[in-house]
Amino acid sequence: MPGLSFTLPHWLYWVGLIGFPIIAMVLARRPRAQEQRYSTALGYLILVTGGIIGLHRFYLKNLVGLVYLPIFVFILFANVQEQQARSVLSDMANQLRVAERTVEREEPRVAEALASLADLQAELAATEEGSFARRSAERRLDRAQETIAKGEERLNEARAAVAEFGPARAEAAEMREAWSSRAGYALYAILVFLAIDALLLPFMVRKANAKLPPHIAKTEAELALEAAEAEEGPKHDREYATNWIDRLSLFCGEFVAYWAVIAVFVYYYEVIARYVFNSPTNWAHEAMYLMFGMQYLIAGAYAMLTESHVRVDIFYAPLSRPKKAWADLVTSIFFFIFAGTLLVTSWIFAMDAIAVPSGNSIISDWARSEMTLFEMLGSLTLDQWTDPAIRWGEISFNEWEVPLWPMKWVMVMGGLLLVLQGISKLGKDIQAIRQGA
Repeated sequence: MPGLSFTLPHWLYWVGLIGFPIIAMVLARRPRAQEQRYSTALGYLILVTGGIIGLHRFYLKNLVGLVYLPIFVFILFANVQEQQARSVLSDMANQLRVAERTVEREEPRVAEALASLADLQAELAATEEGSFARRSAERRLDRAQETIAKGEERLNEARAAVAEFGPARAEAAEMREAWSSRAGYALYAILVFLAIDALLLPFMVRKANAKLPPHIAKTEAELALEAAEAEEGPKHDREYATNWIDRLSLFCGEFVAYWAVIAVFVYYYEVIARYVFNSPTNWAHEAMYLMFGMQYLIAGAYAMLTESHVRVDIFYAPLSRPKKAWADLVTSIFFFIFAGTLLVTSWIFAMDAIAVPSGNSIISDWARSEMTLFEMLGSLTLDQWTDPAIRWGEISFNEWEVPLWPMKWVMVMGGLLLVLQGISKLGKDIQAIRQGA
């Protein structure tokens, strides 16, 4: 079974976190077609991401996709058998290695003891009965005989283990190779089917679209009903924005919301790599929990703007708008204490992250107060961005070694957004109190 050895480059991680939401936001703002039809582009996307189980066929309501399922299940079964064979192989190899080392260790000892046995017996015969020298010679002879007896016992056990575990290891290795080959052949079969489907996909999309019922325009009554439902429905996010701070919070909230889609693809890749190719990654979990941590921080202002935070509505909800404003105004004291503390401590963490001793960049020198801000800005060159030997600051202690200092600066961004949104909310509350409505 072929393996996957892909490790996500750090630069691609950051490009994905920045570029994917921008592309998604642009696509989300495109006008939607009135007539729902199958998309060739979406079909290819599903083929690349989920084609291994025939999802592109199911997307087009084509039952030929069922052909992929038993092959995929067989790959999973073969991988389980291969893992079991690998476990047996590892156990047999360890047992065999222990036995071989025992033979290597005991054979010289036994040979040395046998070689010295005649001399020890002659030495014993030459001593006087009851003398100290005789007792010493007897002890040496007993030790040699004991070494020979125990050594031969260990050698017999070790040789028996070698005779037993050697063929067992070879059998386990053969079994592992067999199941690996079977899984590989099944995977190659799926890849062949995918290559064929990649060529046929435009034709299949046209055929699926031809089977769709004709588009029927909505009547005025249906349009009026939809408009009424939209008016009575939940408040749209855009309706919360009344100033540039609100719009910034909305943009940041929508931006990081698309990171959840990235997580779907990354964890899907991790599952396929782990259970299909037996190649678990060393970066997927770390990349995602760092991403979700940053998402939590940046989305705080958005949640505050859209009133998505948890609160005790049993007391707050029945209040009138001015009373709610008074309640928010009083509790804003605690909010600004929290948000201000978050911002200040985040700034300290961020500066410490780029001031670590391992950081050898101009930015790190500035963070360590070894140069002024203007000196740092004047000394920045392209090498500071492209030289792989230059580290800007703190990195992860895990094998992936992703830089952690950007996450610390995202904490600063999250704290700043939260403070700004608190100021915007404070202004709205004061205005509501003045207006009395």
